[in-house]
Amino acid sequence: MTVSDEHTDTPAAGRTVGVLIADDHPVMSTALRTYVDSSPGLECLGEARDGETAVASCDELGPDVVVMDLHMPGIGGIEATRQIREKCPATAVLAVTTFSTERYVIPALRAGAGGYIVKDAEPAEIISAIRQVHDGLAPFSPAVAHQLMVSVKNEPAQVASALTRFREAPHIPERELEGLQLLARGSSNAEIATQMSVSEATVKVYMGRLMQRLEVRDRVQLLIRSTQLGLVDPSLD
Repeated sequence: MTVSDEHTDTPAAGRTVGVLIADDHPVMSTALRTYVDSSPGLECLGEARDGETAVASCDELGPDVVVMDLHMPGIGGIEATRQIREKCPATAVLAVTTFSTERYVIPALRAGAGGYIVKDAEPAEIISAIRQVHDGLAPFSPAVAHQLMVSVKNEPAQVASALTRFREAPHIPERELEGLQLLARGSSNAEIATQMSVSEATVKVYMGRLMQRLEVRDRVQLLIRSTQLGLVDPSLD
C-alpha cells in the first residue's frame, strides 16, 4: 500500500499530535495505539469502540487526528466522521479500514475524512498517513484512488458537490501530465521519480503545479478533477 505522498518528518520539537483511535476490534486498536505511542511527536489520547463514543471522546479529549474504522457498532464510522467534523472542525479524520470499495470510499470522504487507507498498510505507512492528514494532506491507497476515479467516471453526481466546475481543461505540460498519469496508476513519489528519471523533489513540484492548474487542494481532488476532465482514465492499468 502506498499513501499519496512521502511524509515521514516528525513534528516540530515540543509539538505533540494527539490521536484518538476509533476501532471496535481490540487487537487492531491496540496495534494502532502501539504504532502511535512509539512514534516521535504522536500521542494516543484514547480509544473508542463505537461511533458514539468516538464523537463524545472528541468533545472531551480534543484530538488532532481521529483514526476511524468505518465499520463499527452504533452510528458507524461514516456518520461519526460527519459529526466529528461538524462539532470539532479542527480535528482531522483518517479512515483506516478493510474496505476500499466505492460503497465506503465516497461516503467517507464526503463525510469529511481527510484521507483513506486500508488496514493491511505497514505501520510506518499508517503513521505517515496520520502525519499527512494532520498537515492537511490527503493520504490514500492506490485501490482507493482507483475507486474515486471510477466513481467520477460512472457516477459523477456523487462527487461533483466536492468540486467546482471547469469550463474546459487547462493546458498541462507534457512532463506534468506524465507524472499525473503515473499518480493515477497508484505510483508513489519515489516510483514516479524513478520512472521519470527525476528527483522526488521535482515530482513534488509537478504535483504542486498540477494542483494549482486544476484548482484543487490535495491529491484526492487532483485525481477526481483529472478524471472528470479526461486527463486520466481509470480503466487503464
